[in-house]
Amino acid sequence: MRTFAGAVFACAVSSVLAGQVSAQTPGISNNVVKIGVLGDMSGVFQDLSGANSEAAARMAIDDFVKNEKPPFKVELVVSDHQNKPDIAVSRVRSWYDVDGVDMVTDAINSAVALAVSGLTRDKNRVLMVTGAGTTSLVNEQCSPNTVLYAWDTHGISNALAGSITRAGKKNWYFLTVDYALGQAIEKDATQAIVAAGGKVIGSRKHPTGTADFSSFVLSAQSAGPDVIGLANAGGDLINSVKAARDFGITQTLAPLAASLTDVHAIGLDAAQGMILVEGFYWNRDDESRAWSQRFFKQRNRMPIMLQAGLYSAITTYLKAVKETGTDDAKTVLDHLKKTEINDVFAKGGRIREDGRMIHDMYVLAVKKTADSRTAWDYADIRETIPGSSAYPPLSESKCPLVKQ
Repeated sequence: MRTFAGAVFACAVSSVLAGQVSAQTPGISNNVVKIGVLGDMSGVFQDLSGANSEAAARMAIDDFVKNEKPPFKVELVVSDHQNKPDIAVSRVRSWYDVDGVDMVTDAINSAVALAVSGLTRDKNRVLMVTGAGTTSLVNEQCSPNTVLYAWDTHGISNALAGSITRAGKKNWYFLTVDYALGQAIEKDATQAIVAAGGKVIGSRKHPTGTADFSSFVLSAQSAGPDVIGLANAGGDLINSVKAARDFGITQTLAPLAASLTDVHAIGLDAAQGMILVEGFYWNRDDESRAWSQRFFKQRNRMPIMLQAGLYSAITTYLKAVKETGTDDAKTVLDHLKKTEINDVFAKGGRIREDGRMIHDMYVLAVKKTADSRTAWDYADIRETIPGSSAYPPLSESKCPLVKQ
């Protein structure tokens, strides 16, 4: 059932090869493992989530069934949270109580992810967040049932803000989306800026879904910073960059949650010279190129870390279910935290006790238009930041689950 006008966008897909369902795995309820993709199908983050998340999820399930030949069925359900935590919680509650969903992923929008994380803990299921990036999920509001898998604001902000500040651009002004994601980005970036010898001279908040950024970018320009930090994402990020270019803003623009999808939407003429940080780049190596070409055939676009991370999260989870022979949340999560993750997304990845998945990050320099040779050839990897450097040590964690 697909209903775009309302709160529900749901589909169920059985992805199991013929003849595999006769065997029973006693530890798996009804011999079915259900995955829920909770995304933004129609709002400001739909290009980062939406149908792209669904495509990555289907790829993960189909590949798992083909390669692992599990003795259980795998089903997929998809829902649009409309960027409203109450709708998200209502949908996931029904998934858990009525539909028997075992694991939820994507959860783009930090307010949504935080709300669903609390419910997931209460219901003792698994949440593997690949869309949202607020560090609250692995600090004060950490949960034994939640994994922050693909990225977080600290990893990106630490790499990008620190690098720019150390290069000599010390004074920053923030344009920040007024909800959990923006607050986390600005907080983490500010720490990196100060640590690198810089300072924040101003900040202005804007609501989600702002169409006209004229007054915001002009306020930032008049403050006279070296750098305008964009603590937003999706449509808000795209609109703020376009407004800055339209008004001839000369300060360095630092998009702290940008992706290759944003570069594509903005266009190379406007985006060239920007520095991004991602946890995945499609043109990284032969493995990433092969997988990304498969994704491209389905979606006519290259994947970013949100889709590669979602594919990895589902695959990693399903392998853990097969290896443990159960869909019991605690058993699976304990197993995951002992497992090294090596796939198209992460090399040597590991899930810490605070729920943060540690993996390498990539500093990407957006190419000049003349240097782009093929479709989606938008960036070069300037630097690979090891996971051990990208994320803060456990000794700095505020997660109650961490033994200090």
